[in-house]
Amino acid sequence: MRVIAGPEKKTRVMSEKERRVTAYHEMGHAIVAHFLEYTDPVHKISVISRGQALGYTISLPTEDKFLTTRAELGDTMAMTLGGRAAEEIVFSEVTTGASNDLEKVTQTAKQMVMRFGMSDKLGPRVFGHDHGQPFLGREFSAEPDYSDDIAREIDDEVRRIVEEAHQSARDVLEQKRSELDHVSEILLRRETIEREQFIQLLDGENEEQVFGRDEPIVPQPTLPAGGEEKEKRHREAPRPLPRPGLAAD
Repeated sequence: MRVIAGPEKKTRVMSEKERRVTAYHEMGHAIVAHFLEYTDPVHKISVISRGQALGYTISLPTEDKFLTTRAELGDTMAMTLGGRAAEEIVFSEVTTGASNDLEKVTQTAKQMVMRFGMSDKLGPRVFGHDHGQPFLGREFSAEPDYSDDIAREIDDEVRRIVEEAHQSARDVLEQKRSELDHVSEILLRRETIEREQFIQLLDGENEEQVFGRDEPIVPQPTLPAGGEEKEKRHREAPRPLPRPGLAAD
């Protein structure tokens, strides 16, 4: 897990609102992945921070694959956008947490149009000449070999593909809204849900049936280094009397 998602960030303290948004975001990924046909199975969902991520959803293929179909790319993009779609549906707002997801799907859509010939409008063509200089440590770049009109059509196709994937994610989550709410609340309490537990919860089993009588994890704020003594002094220090007209907290 450390290799896939990075080390746990034990000193990162999120507010309850951020934890809730993160839980729904990750569950959005998981539910879209579970109910679409051409996505890899979900193996773990967590709201424990690792690396740069506030939470993570891991889906892994069941076998080695060397070719990917257009339908598989479309469903994978929908799964990637499931977190943003969940934020929109539940909170009527979006956050910066989907920035990496948007980058991934935009790049995939560009490759579908410009490299894989998967656009019905533009046909089976490759756009741009690749010029790579790997020995100089430079990234591959593409030199345009098409007109401004074609560039606009490419942009339109990329936008269409991304928007279709986004709508596909929204459709799944709107149909499965009760499951999204139910399992997200459990994820908030348990922090991590494994594959079998996830499937059992979606099949209608209650929390106690799935997790037994284990007490849910109650996240405790983690103080930074040296914070324990500071917190102790804060607790022991006398609190000032409330000013007239103000209620004490």
